Amino acid sequence: MRHLRVKLGTATAILVALTFGLPSAASASNVTHPTVVSETAATFTPNLVQVGTFKPYALTINQAGSNMVVGGNFSKVENSARTVQYNRSNVFAFNATTGAVSPFAPVVDKQVWSVLGNGDTVYIGGEFTTVNGVARPYLAKLSLSTGQLDPNFNPKLSGGRVTDLQLSHGLLFVSGAFSKKLVALDPNTGAASSYFNNIVVSGPLQYTTRTEVFRFDVSPDGQHLVGVGNFTSVGGARHYRVFMADLGATSATMSAWYYQPAERDCHAAAVAPVYQYYVKDVDFSPNSQYFNVASTGGFRINGEPPGQVLCDSVARFQVSNLSPVVPYWINYTGGDSLHSVIDTGAAVYVQGHSRWLDNPYCFDQKCPPAVDRLGGGAVDPVTGMALAWNPVMPQQKGGYQMFATLSGVWFATDGVRFHGAYHFGIRFAPLP
Repeated sequence: MRHLRVKLGTATAILVALTFGLPSAASASNVTHPTVVSETAATFTPNLVQVGTFKPYALTINQAGSNMVVGGNFSKVENSARTVQYNRSNVFAFNATTGAVSPFAPVVDKQVWSVLGNGDTVYIGGEFTTVNGVARPYLAKLSLSTGQLDPNFNPKLSGGRVTDLQLSHGLLFVSGAFSKKLVALDPNTGAASSYFNNIVVSGPLQYTTRTEVFRFDVSPDGQHLVGVGNFTSVGGARHYRVFMADLGATSATMSAWYYQPAERDCHAAAVAPVYQYYVKDVDFSPNSQYFNVASTGGFRINGEPPGQVLCDSVARFQVSNLSPVVPYWINYTGGDSLHSVIDTGAAVYVQGHSRWLDNPYCFDQKCPPAVDRLGGGAVDPVTGMALAWNPVMPQQKGGYQMFATLSGVWFATDGVRFHGAYHFGIRFAPLP
C-alpha cells in the first residue's frame, strides 16, 4: 500500500491513502480510552419506537448522574426486550448500566438537538417552543428526578433553534441559529454573560438564509473553542464554516487560526443549499493538541485533488498550526456524508451514511484502497487511515452525536441495526 506524505511544519502527516469533568454536548473528549471499543453493542439499551409511517430518530445523548439522556424526534420508546413501551416526547432518560427507562418524561413540543447533564440537572436545546405546556423557546433546564422545569432558569433567546450546549468556565455555552449564534449564560438563571461579546458570527453562506453555529467543542484544557456551521465571518474576520476562539478567564477572543480551503464549495451545494454548510461536527483530542471535523457536501468539484477540501470526509487539524495549508490528515468517504465525530485517543469515530473510508479517488464507487464502512467507522488518530473496527451500522442520514465514557462510546442515530443486532436509535459499544 502506497501513501502520500506531506510535511506540515516539523510534523509529517499522512493526508490520504493512495493504496469525567463537566460533560460536553458534542463529546466527552477529556475521556481517554486504552483501545478501540467492541463491535458488538451492549444488549441492555432501550429502543426508539416507530409510530405510523414516521421513522423516529435520536439526535443527541449525554450523561446525567447514573442516567443517560437522549433527545431527538420521537414519541415512544421501549425497553431492551421490546416488551414494554413508554410515551416520551422528544427526550427521555434511562439507567446507564441496566437500561431501565426512567420516569423522567417532560413534554417537549418539538425536536431536541442537544442534551447536557450535570448531576440531577438536564439542559435541553432544540427547536421546541414549549416544555410541559410552559413557553421555553429553544432552551430549558429540567430536573431529572421530577421532569419539571427549573423556574429560575429563563434565558431570553429568539430567532432560531439551539443545537449545542456545554458547561465551561463556570458558564453554559450555547450555540445555534438564534440571534447571537453563540452565547454564554449563567447556568442557574439563564442571564446573558458578556463572555462571547467579541465573537460576532455573521453572514450565511451562498443560497442560504440561516446563519448558525451548528456544533462546537471546547478543548479539554479549556483554552480553545472550535465552532462549525453556516457563516462567513466571525469576530470581524473572514471565516467560512470553521473558526477557532481562544478562551480566557472572563472573555473569549478570536484565534488567528484560519483554513482557506474551507471556503470552497462541494458538488452538492449546487443541488441543495443545506450542503453549503457541510462541516457538521467537531471534537478535540483528549490531549487538546488536535481537533477533528466531520463533513458532508458531496464530491469535490472543479477537478480538486484529494487533500485539502473537506467534502464528505473526516479531517484532523493541529491546534498549534494557525495557518494550515492542508489538514494534518484527511480521510474521504468517496461521496457519502459524515455527520458526527468523536476522539477517544485510541480512535477517531465517525457516523453518517457512509459506505466506505480510505476512498480519496472515486466518487460514488469504491476504489482501492477503500474499505467498507457502512454507516461509519474508526480512524487511526496518528495516520488518518481506517482502523479495522467495522460494526456495520446501516443508517438513513446517520448519527449526529456520540458520547464517550470511561467504559465505552454511546451512539445516537436514526439507524436500526448495529453489528447485525437490533438497536433502534441508541447503542452502547463497550471497551473490551
